[in-house]
Amino acid sequence: MKLLKQHKTFEGHTSFWSHDSAETKTEMKFSTFVPHGEIKGCIIWLSGLTCTDENFITKAGAQRILANEKLMVICPDTSPRGLNLPGEHDGYDFGSGAGFYVDATTPGYKDHYRMDSYVMNDLYKVIQEHFKTTNISIMGHSMGGHGALVLALRNPDKFKAVSAFSPIVNPTVVPWGQKAFSGYLGEDQTLWKSYDSCELMKAGKKHASKILIHQGSKDEFLARELKPTNFIVTANSVAQDYELIICEGYDHSYYFISTFIEEHIKHHARYF
Repeated sequence: MKLLKQHKTFEGHTSFWSHDSAETKTEMKFSTFVPHGEIKGCIIWLSGLTCTDENFITKAGAQRILANEKLMVICPDTSPRGLNLPGEHDGYDFGSGAGFYVDATTPGYKDHYRMDSYVMNDLYKVIQEHFKTTNISIMGHSMGGHGALVLALRNPDKFKAVSAFSPIVNPTVVPWGQKAFSGYLGEDQTLWKSYDSCELMKAGKKHASKILIHQGSKDEFLARELKPTNFIVTANSVAQDYELIICEGYDHSYYFISTFIEEHIKHHARYF
């Protein structure tokens, strides 16, 4: 691990790091906020399309709340970087900046685009060994909200709590998910379902904690890509505990996230 830069923040530190990933076989970057003194737990934040490790840590206004709750956050990049795979840089919704938190199986991508394993193996190990905490939870936004829900449902014993802002809850039936899954996973839609929170719940996967979701009513992607109603129907059908809050007038941006981030951090703190 290399410390790239660091800033004192609410008596703790906001830091930016790089390290060599065994899973992606590339250098990966992540940011952290670590409070002063005791660390009660760590929240993994997964960002959305086009984002890097810097978006949440600079825009969400989370550090004051994290410091008060004695929690740290770690924010990985959204894909490997420095590659030049076919089609990798052609659009904002596939390839660079759009790893979708899956382990790819298609030629070229399967060697590097292993974001599921990167989070669950490389990043999880960094949290435990470098930051010395085993209390870990997960949250995210949009594509990262999808990632948080899927990783928590697939690995319920690894995460104390899970929450999401504007998540892609049913990626197998929306354009963003269909494009990404075709490119990363091929045409076997059985494999697609293993990275879809609605399909995972239908298959019997649940999380012991209450899943918290905030969704803006004026989100420009609400009807086409996010489809929160699909999550509500599925969660109700399998008795998954959740709270999905529609926030009147809010959009898909970090202005929305910064407004409600305190509720999410306190939600996670309760499970620590």
